[in-house]
Amino acid sequence: MMSIKAFTLVSAVEQELLTGDRERVHIECVECCGKNLYLGTADCFIYHFLLEERTLPAGTASFTATEQLHRHLGFKKPVNELRAASALNRLLVLCDNSITLVNMLNLEPVPSGARIKGAVTFALNENPVSGDPFCVEVCIISVKRRTIQLFLVYEDRVQIVKEVSTPEQPLAVAVDGHFLCLALTTQYIILNYSTGLSQDLFPYCSEEKPPIVKRIGRQEFLLAGPGGLGMFATVAGISQRAPVHWSENVVGAAICFPYVIALDAEFITVHSMLDQQQKQTLPFKEGHILQDFEGRVIVATSKGVYILVPLPLEKQIQDLLASHRVEEALVLAKGARRNIPKEKFQVMYRRILQQAGFIQFAQLQFLEAKELFRHLDVQVKRKLMSSPRYKWKREGAVLTISFSSRYFALGLLYHYNNQDAAAVQLWVNIVDGDVQDSTRSDLYEYIVDFLTFCLDRELVWTYADWVLQKSEEIGVQVFTKRPSDDQQKNSFNPDDIISCLKKYPKALVKYLEHLVVDRNLQKEEYHTHLAVLYLEEVLRQKASGSDKGVEATETQRKLRHLLQKSDLYRVHFLIEKIQGTGLPMERAILHGKLREHDKALHILVHELGDFSAAEDYCLWGSEGQDAPSRQRLFHMLLTMYLHAGSSAQELTMAAVDLLNRHAGEFDAPQVLQLLPGTWSVQLLCPFLTGAVRDSVHTRRTTQVALGLARSENLIYTYDKMKLQGNAIRLSDKKLCQLCQNPFGEPVFVRYPNGGLVHTHCAASRHMTPSSPSPGTRT
Repeated sequence: MMSIKAFTLVSAVEQELLTGDRERVHIECVECCGKNLYLGTADCFIYHFLLEERTLPAGTASFTATEQLHRHLGFKKPVNELRAASALNRLLVLCDNSITLVNMLNLEPVPSGARIKGAVTFALNENPVSGDPFCVEVCIISVKRRTIQLFLVYEDRVQIVKEVSTPEQPLAVAVDGHFLCLALTTQYIILNYSTGLSQDLFPYCSEEKPPIVKRIGRQEFLLAGPGGLGMFATVAGISQRAPVHWSENVVGAAICFPYVIALDAEFITVHSMLDQQQKQTLPFKEGHILQDFEGRVIVATSKGVYILVPLPLEKQIQDLLASHRVEEALVLAKGARRNIPKEKFQVMYRRILQQAGFIQFAQLQFLEAKELFRHLDVQVKRKLMSSPRYKWKREGAVLTISFSSRYFALGLLYHYNNQDAAAVQLWVNIVDGDVQDSTRSDLYEYIVDFLTFCLDRELVWTYADWVLQKSEEIGVQVFTKRPSDDQQKNSFNPDDIISCLKKYPKALVKYLEHLVVDRNLQKEEYHTHLAVLYLEEVLRQKASGSDKGVEATETQRKLRHLLQKSDLYRVHFLIEKIQGTGLPMERAILHGKLREHDKALHILVHELGDFSAAEDYCLWGSEGQDAPSRQRLFHMLLTMYLHAGSSAQELTMAAVDLLNRHAGEFDAPQVLQLLPGTWSVQLLCPFLTGAVRDSVHTRRTTQVALGLARSENLIYTYDKMKLQGNAIRLSDKKLCQLCQNPFGEPVFVRYPNGGLVHTHCAASRHMTPSSPSPGTRT
């Protein structure tokens, strides 16, 4: 564990300020609201202090607490909890199982005497659901067993709104909206008191140590888990952060982003929420209270109150950088984004990246330094490289690298100085064995990756042949994996690349696949070229006798897929090239592309005898077409099976299987006329069952459609009769709603909304839909 100074502990209220003329005061609870600090004691007193903060010349903070008032509540029991409701100017005080409302300034109970009775502990809903700004929502654990109660607390009255039963006795509670996070006797749960639904979180033994339940943000809680873990949980019952490891005997926890602060009997420990590491330990004996109030963290013993003052995040980051703890500094800097205004954060973060980059650079960690410098904009990089500091470091690094024979690192240094050509040449020399450096065993792949993202076209062309000669499959990535925005600017013309790759057949296939499949370029030349290359490779493998291997099958599969899916290649050209090559399946696909289905099916059925492929062809050949087109293809195949003659037993069984598997694709009456009379009903049972089912379904669907049409017609007939039954008065004062002119004769058109128009106006409106409309239907 490497420590960092994140907080300083500053005294706020000393024991002498509390006791005065009294012998002993025992602090039970603390509340802070703005500058107002309230303490509750074991002998039933409430103290009100005004807290003033000032910054000392050394940059540290100090606090002065001035007592405003203290008042005895009139009981002999301790004040267990205090919560401020500043909108109501009220302090909620839990004492002797009752929550009393007192004035925040004079500490007097409200005149109405309003209070909540029977409370063991309570929590305020900081994400209220009532919507009333003049009340606070309070959730209590009731003295009634296994009971939670929810109240609305106003300035001088309280109102119970809900009572909820729990599966076990609740011990601690936090509230967010409609969700309660509860510590029960043996487990933690999330309970939605509006719906009654609950979600188990994880088991916990309350007999071993008291639970901790703390709301840390919208719909998120911090819990004391088993094994000394601080667990995070959302209202959905999941954890979006890794747990932090704290002491087994933690008695309190608080949040001051990005830190979780934990308290046990001897120490205060500070843990990062960003990397879950313990960052600081502060000795603090006999502490029993730790709470955060709007960013201010207060810790207390029974005798005094202290404040944990956070050091500025930028100071913490600089301390980490000074210790060369670059990763921790960057994690903390990124986490600080939510606490710092955007523009200020960007300036700070750029400065931190520069510092971190120089630290890595000075330690000869060039890859890490490169990654950091890569995030700086061009202007910052130029200023950086022109600075005397950078030049001094660069010259020193060159000497160091040269003497240590770390030529790969020297290449990186060239790259940082915009000397990419020198960098690549040096790396090429290493790969070729001209200079010795075993820093990277994957240097060839690194060069390919470097050229892939290189914006210097000439540099890429210079080394294109070299990377392709080393490995066609890897070298072609210089062109296939270039960033998409680079491709859109067309900085590399595909035709130029294809010309370059003619000497490298494997690379050429990879590049054409990239154009056709990955980029989906709709250009006939690329599709035809790729198909021809596939075909030539299949024929080469066939001639060498390797077509039975995996590679041949894979190439043939690619060829068939391209022939089926693409509509851009030159079909007649490929048919001529494929004739007499012994590739009947490919020939069938090409005939299908020309809509020559009879020739395609003849090849599949009579030359190949592949009945499954023939069925698949019918599905593929009718893809995207209407049902009659698909039906015609299946009927064509069935006819081919049946006309083969009675001696072809294999084709007869294929016809039976076709009918039984694809009953829905056939016109049953037409099929029955084609079938031989010797076929039994049992043989065609699946087909006949499917045909009857389809027929019944079609008839019922038609009946439903007919019924709906009749219903609609009845509605229109009723509307018409209703309109015809009403008298219409027309006078020379009545105006047409479209042209606003009077009627000259007793002929008109009436709309459902009662509007009257000239017949010629109604006709012109139907001819010109954009004209004003008095109604939706005539």
